[in-house]
Amino acid sequence: MSKLLARLQDASRSGVYRASSDTAILDATRGRDLDVVPIEAADDVFGALARQLGFPEWFGRNWDALEDCLGDLSWRAGEGRVLLFRSWPAGDELGTLIDVLRSSAEYWAQRGRPFFAVFVDARRELALAELYREK
Repeated sequence: MSKLLARLQDASRSGVYRASSDTAILDATRGRDLDVVPIEAADDVFGALARQLGFPEWFGRNWDALEDCLGDLSWRAGEGRVLLFRSWPAGDELGTLIDVLRSSAEYWAQRGRPFFAVFVDARRELALAELYREK
């Protein structure tokens, strides 16, 4: 097992990270029991997450409802989650999104389930910890 896969399966390491590419993540998780979901959220964060994660009809398209849905995900297969953000909103909306994702990661880590939100940030502009070191 690769170090990257071991990390993504370790609930205690759950959190919000950045990576310069998603290729290594997709390779490491292929055929594994992790729910890996690419997300393009620059224009409509609520709509993108609702579509990609299959949120229920009652999803209210606001931050509280997003946190509620991310804290359930019972309709999704897999032993853990890896959300790959290939694009994201700007400004305050990004800050709030990161806060909600961190809260969700803490929630799932306390229950022994991995939850990772990874922003694919080739320019390393986001002030987030790196998920892994690239060689």
